[in-house]
Amino acid sequence: MSFTTHTKDERRAMLDAIGVASAEALFDDIPLHARFPDLELPPAISDIELERTFRRLSQRNVTLDDGPSFLGAGCYRHFIPATVDYVLQRGEFYTSYTPYQPELSQGMLQAMFEYQSMICRLTGMEVSNASHYDGATSLAEAALLALDEAGKNRSRILISPAVHPHYRDVVATYLSGTQASLIGPEDTTLSAADLVGKVCEETAALVIQTPNFFGYLEDLNGIAEKVHARGALLIVLVDPIMLGLFQPPGSYGADIVVADGQSLGIAPSFGGPSVGIFATRRAYIRRLVGRLVGKTTDVEGQRGYVLTLATREQHIRRAKATSNICTNSALGALAAATYLATLGRQGLRQVAELCYHKSHYAAVRIAALPRCSVNPVTPDRPFFKEFSVELPLPAAEVNQALQKEFGIIGGYDLGRSYPAMTNRLLIAATEMNPREEIDRLVEALEQITASRAVR
Repeated sequence: MSFTTHTKDERRAMLDAIGVASAEALFDDIPLHARFPDLELPPAISDIELERTFRRLSQRNVTLDDGPSFLGAGCYRHFIPATVDYVLQRGEFYTSYTPYQPELSQGMLQAMFEYQSMICRLTGMEVSNASHYDGATSLAEAALLALDEAGKNRSRILISPAVHPHYRDVVATYLSGTQASLIGPEDTTLSAADLVGKVCEETAALVIQTPNFFGYLEDLNGIAEKVHARGALLIVLVDPIMLGLFQPPGSYGADIVVADGQSLGIAPSFGGPSVGIFATRRAYIRRLVGRLVGKTTDVEGQRGYVLTLATREQHIRRAKATSNICTNSALGALAAATYLATLGRQGLRQVAELCYHKSHYAAVRIAALPRCSVNPVTPDRPFFKEFSVELPLPAAEVNQALQKEFGIIGGYDLGRSYPAMTNRLLIAATEMNPREEIDRLVEALEQITASRAVR
């Protein structure tokens, strides 16, 4: 129902509720020349001219194909096998949405079943759903599951300060409409072991990211037992590529594992779209958020695939729904499934090893520079494919010089999320960064810091 269909008194009441004097005031932030119907639009042009115009505009973008890139912080450049795009661009998959009718959706249902199966093997968990939007929404839904499982007496989610700041913001937004609270210390150097002592009788779950936002690998062995002894769940946020080399969270007792699946065959695409990975234990299957695809047999004994569980309010009674999440990223999940099937166990391990060794090579080279230090606060903690560099000048200035003078996309400016870290750069290295690119980065950093450090 639109605003105009309400009575005058109803419209007045709605405006009063949000503190706005009139409906026109809702548009104050839009310049007059951009308001309908008096839009100041350019003259009409042909399709050919329009295409040329947009091509010129697109050339102003700096893409990951224009030069070396060491930008990560949650969105990474990984090699995408040709099989991924080939499968995604098939019409029967590309246009698929929700497989409500299994007799018409066997291809997509089987693909989602295979995706779930591979995610379970990758994470060491027992069940996986058929995808969320991204890692942040998966983490937020995991927090809601933990709160639902814990009951009214436990209304706190204890989150590590080293969890991605954007993810923490999304979780906080999800919890803002509930009685629950998101708590956590501000000391980003605290390890998982340090946080266990802060789990109390009001804690529903402890959230740990490994590798964390700064690239460090957390030692989670024995953590789950201590968290469970205090009556809480352990939620682990991971990099799925890491699981090709390191032990899965299920092996050390995690209750819920979430991740952003962008690294699994999905292009960065200026920040999205992605796919959210969500896996848990069978004990929580009735609280599982989203869709669960299962395998069965029909009346003739033929194998078939169906939606075994669909716990959103569109499918079942509202009171029994576990989430209001409105759709899923099935195409992203299909990309992840195709990527994992193409690489296989050994291929994924090789990618993880390349990331590990290339990032460590870069860290050693940068640490040798006279004005730079790698992982300055806790240099002895192990890391996977990202590490921070303390610079003698602001990271934003370094990034600008890297791009303009050397054609290099630098790392993530940690000062954007942590004001005290304005001189710190988060560097990511993947299998896409050959040694020559890393050497170029090191040489560029040396020249930039030498010429600008003393003023």
